[in-house]
Amino acid sequence: MERRELVIIGGGPAGLTAAVYAKRAGLDLVVLEKGPYGGQILITSDVENWPGQAKISGAALAESFHAHARHLGCEFRKATVQAISPGNNNHIVRTSDGELSATAVIIATGAAFRRLGCKGEAEFTGAGVSYCAVCDGPFYQDEEVVVIGGGNTAVEEACYLTRFASKVSIVHRRDTFRADRLVCERAVANPKVLPVWDSVVESIHGDEIVGGVTVKNVRTGVFSTIPAAGVFIFVGTVPSTAFLGDLLDRVEGGWIKTDARMRTSIPGIFAAGDVRDTPLRQVVTAAGDGAHAAMAAYHWIEGTS
Repeated sequence: MERRELVIIGGGPAGLTAAVYAKRAGLDLVVLEKGPYGGQILITSDVENWPGQAKISGAALAESFHAHARHLGCEFRKATVQAISPGNNNHIVRTSDGELSATAVIIATGAAFRRLGCKGEAEFTGAGVSYCAVCDGPFYQDEEVVVIGGGNTAVEEACYLTRFASKVSIVHRRDTFRADRLVCERAVANPKVLPVWDSVVESIHGDEIVGGVTVKNVRTGVFSTIPAAGVFIFVGTVPSTAFLGDLLDRVEGGWIKTDARMRTSIPGIFAAGDVRDTPLRQVVTAAGDGAHAAMAAYHWIEGTS
């Protein structure tokens, strides 16, 4: 069986930053990733909140992370992780490409946005369909946008989008939001917010970019079209942790519970980035998590933690 000091699962900003820091610390490591390197930033057309870059495409930023790790000589492998069997300084990582043993493991598998599954969603993702108001809201200055969802995240992000958009329509399948009362009151009082009650999105349409959405009123069955330059979908996110089963302690929603040093409930196993319980899921916070996790893993491997 192959042996590494450190196995990093996930090749997004958290995993790649962890690889950079761990490699610079002299650790023997491998990064396992089943898809493209870069994670969720690959679906963001432009990133304007990465420090030091006024504007950079998501794909270019992802490549810069990957290139930095390659430059340092980090080893990468395309594989799907199927399970982790923990042990005393000998964790077994089972993958589609075989098994590896490691003294430490960093889980940086991120999270997936829950999709609506409506017509046009996939086609316009990155071209008007977004799952992050903080990332993409500034692109819609004085434009009309649509938010889909009725929970805290949807309503709070709709209010945030009013800083830029001229109108924010919130499409929700019920006649009241599920968000907390104060959040709802703030949204309803905002003159830029227009609730679209009892409605579901049937399709997202446009030419090369989003032009609007077609919604159906679930009470009347009537279809209508809402013009929009952008569509923000907030129907939940799910951590990418299916391969873990019930291995680690979690919080509500399935997010991995860690301490400030990214340590999980099992010694020698760390978590970083969007997969863990964290109040903010952004590229910059994922990168910071990766650095913390790498150094915590280093100290664990060296026996100095």
